[in-house]
Amino acid sequence: MTNPERAPHVPTPEEFLSVQQSDEFQHLRRTFRGFAFPMTVAFMGWYVFYIVTATFAVDFVSRPVYGAINVGMILGLAQFATAGLVTWAYVRFADNKLDPETATIRQEMEYPTTSTTASHAGSP
Repeated sequence: MTNPERAPHVPTPEEFLSVQQSDEFQHLRRTFRGFAFPMTVAFMGWYVFYIVTATFAVDFVSRPVYGAINVGMILGLAQFATAGLVTWAYVRFADNKLDPETATIRQEMEYPTTSTTASHAGSP
């Protein structure tokens, strides 16, 4: 997305504020929050369930499943699997939803097309 023919424009604080208030940026924030908040609540709920179960349902988590492996070990390993799954889901979400919108906003800030901001394109 970069333009090798000219150096990127360094946005001013006013331009950052303008972009932050733009509809495109607000949509990007809503999109991020729409994924991050529910996923965080779900994972934290799962984690609290694991801790509470391990603390108060000792008989349940100590039930053997196979040999020396018990329910508590399976739930503990499932925490790692869930963390990996959440990470994978976020990377996929960011690649497909966030990154294209972010690239568009960045392109507009670094390589503006309007004449008022284009005059700043060569400034350090």
